Amino acid sequence: MLRQGIFNQYRWLISRIQRLLDGAVVISLLFFLCWLHGVIFKREFLVLGIVTFLLMMVIFQGAGLYRPWRGANLMGLVRQVFVAWVLVAAILVTLGYVTKTSAIFSRKVMLSWMVLTPFILVGLRLKVYMGLHWARERGLNTRTVVIAGAGELGKQLAKNVVDTPWLGMRLFGFFDDRLVGEKIELQPGGRGYPVLGDLDDMAPFVRDHKIDMVYIALPLRAQDRFRQVVDALKDTTASVYFAPDLFAFSLLQASLTDLRGIPLVSLWETPFYGINGWLKRVEDLVLASLILLLVSPLMLVIALGVKLSSPGPVMFKQHRYGLDGEEIVVYKFRTMRVCQDGQEVPQATRDDPRVTWFGAFLRRTSLDELPQFFNVLQGAMSIVGPRPHAVAHNEYYRQRIPAYMLRHKVRPGLTGWAQVNGWRGETETLEKMEKRIEYDLDYLRRWSLWLDLKIILLTMFRGFRDTHAY
Repeated sequence: MLRQGIFNQYRWLISRIQRLLDGAVVISLLFFLCWLHGVIFKREFLVLGIVTFLLMMVIFQGAGLYRPWRGANLMGLVRQVFVAWVLVAAILVTLGYVTKTSAIFSRKVMLSWMVLTPFILVGLRLKVYMGLHWARERGLNTRTVVIAGAGELGKQLAKNVVDTPWLGMRLFGFFDDRLVGEKIELQPGGRGYPVLGDLDDMAPFVRDHKIDMVYIALPLRAQDRFRQVVDALKDTTASVYFAPDLFAFSLLQASLTDLRGIPLVSLWETPFYGINGWLKRVEDLVLASLILLLVSPLMLVIALGVKLSSPGPVMFKQHRYGLDGEEIVVYKFRTMRVCQDGQEVPQATRDDPRVTWFGAFLRRTSLDELPQFFNVLQGAMSIVGPRPHAVAHNEYYRQRIPAYMLRHKVRPGLTGWAQVNGWRGETETLEKMEKRIEYDLDYLRRWSLWLDLKIILLTMFRGFRDTHAY
């Protein structure tokens, strides 16, 4: 029989085994497909397998695929594997094109290998995941839990535990000074979990019942009470976790860090710090290069249309705010008879007389923004991110919308979460801009490679028929 929590003791070893299994899958499948198609497994294939393995170690790590799976969302795990593999495959294809080595490899082998690999990687993870799920539902590798604090944060923690039984965590109940003897319903009409006593009763209960985990979900104002609870729990063997009651703040990629041993909680930080920033930049460079190759003939036709439809330059340059609030120059195809860029820049409105007939078509289909892929290659913009606003608009809204400038913790994007949800075009009321900012900040909180690809796909289907763009 498995001992409770045994996997936690060997988490570091399990993580390394996962990496080695991924490498074994990549190289073994490549060898098998060469044999299946009658192709000699030459040294070049071995080098390809090793390079792929190294890329996977970096990209899969950044995608969170080597974190503990306790509490992981199953479909999210599957999506992350496929998104991460697509990025690996895109880098390999780009390397093959740049180095002119793609002709060395059998196309049949490479195509089948790139298609089958993510399915096998997913299957391997699902088999382990289901095995852990089966064990935990039968009481193996489970951990018992109590929660200090029955407020909203404590209820949410409890709901997360109860709604996911495969976490292997069994909730006993709460401890709270105000609600002793009551039952806490996590949802209307649902099962109630008892408040087992006040906070002074918790340490003896934890000790007597050999509780494995204690979550402390007390408000920030209860600092003295918090210290008393922690001191009492030192006389137990439970693992103690503190859930900071910081949700009143507009948290952006909140995380824990330290400064020479002093623990710090980041209230807001860019999601593209460290390996995530590298992944985001690789994503931008690869996709922007491929897209520019595909749309370059179209851009030539559009440039000709702009030139013939009205006098003036083909390109329009405007100063906007970019990463960390620094000014950048954004490129667009000119859609108006005038090129305004200063302290006052009126937004385009329906039937705006400044917009040319050809410019109206470009704005409605978002084709006027194609030159911004050059901004992406420069590093001034990203393919996906909050849309940049004119400097004049930024100065106006930053004084009226709380947390407006947090959207500048990342590079602005050609398309964004707000745009694919319908919040683009003219913002004639403050409420409309507030809604756009709400989606921008939600994107920064939830960022993943999968979300970026989802936004790109939604842009392709929705971006060319938007009635709000004029």
